Amino acid sequence: MIDDLGELRTFDRIVFGGSLSAAARELGVSLAVVSKRLSALEARLQVRLLNRSTRRASLTDDGLLFHEHCRRVLDAVEAAESALEERHSAVAGVLKLTAPNGFGRRHIVPAVRSFQLEHPGVRVHLSLRDELVDLVGEGVELAIRYGALDDSRLMARQLAPNRRILCASPEYLRRRGVPTCIEDLRGHDCIASGNPPVSQWLFASPDGVLAMSIEASTVCDDGEAAQLMALQGAGIARKSIWDVADDLEAGHLVEVLPHFALATSPLSAVHGSGKQVAPRVRVFLDHLLAHLRSSVAWRYATLPGTDVHPA
Repeated sequence: MIDDLGELRTFDRIVFGGSLSAAARELGVSLAVVSKRLSALEARLQVRLLNRSTRRASLTDDGLLFHEHCRRVLDAVEAAESALEERHSAVAGVLKLTAPNGFGRRHIVPAVRSFQLEHPGVRVHLSLRDELVDLVGEGVELAIRYGALDDSRLMARQLAPNRRILCASPEYLRRRGVPTCIEDLRGHDCIASGNPPVSQWLFASPDGVLAMSIEASTVCDDGEAAQLMALQGAGIARKSIWDVADDLEAGHLVEVLPHFALATSPLSAVHGSGKQVAPRVRVFLDHLLAHLRSSVAWRYATLPGTDVHPA
């Protein structure tokens, strides 16, 4: 049983440097110490790992096989040590992140500002786009997204619950009446938004997902503009609770058909996989989660209801 990492590191440095003396210089120990560690390792394994002369050392067949596995062990140990070092290191560097337009303006921008006040060594490059961004191709460290992860190169962490709702202004509902069932929507002005605009609204039903095709009175490819239209009395809009919670709280918008759950997906934080997450990403995510939990939107997002995740 091998329980001495010093012997493994010494063996690896001999292979890397090509000789016992080169390993001794790199490790800052005497040649005798290097020779003793190598001999102890070979005795433990009961094989000869190296053919060695005065100036050179070359791997035997057994040594070649063992070094491949030895390197994996040392890589794992170094990764663990690096993770601890990064955990306690200063949070600094450039944080490149992206988020949807409306959510980004309302929640990411203030979170970024308060985060930078706590960590002035972090520079933030923020891109607000509703379309999916190729994180790997564009070198983005973090994306805040609605919906499922469809890229095997990435990792996702559920950040917050989410509800989509139908909403309209009090003035519109006084003028046109309050819908009491899904079929009532056919007699109302509906605002279709998205890129492309979503003209089929999905509801939960005892038999699964119910698709309701709407004849939109207004079609808009921008969610922010659709919300402004709803605020101005143009009709009923389908929005994420994270976009409209403040307007609901202020009474500027009213939830329509609150007992009929719309299909939705959680809010997730997405980042690259296969390497240690940078401290600035990890610390920002913790900061953002605390920021979201303190918001009005979190209270509305966590109201009892049914989340339906479309296929």
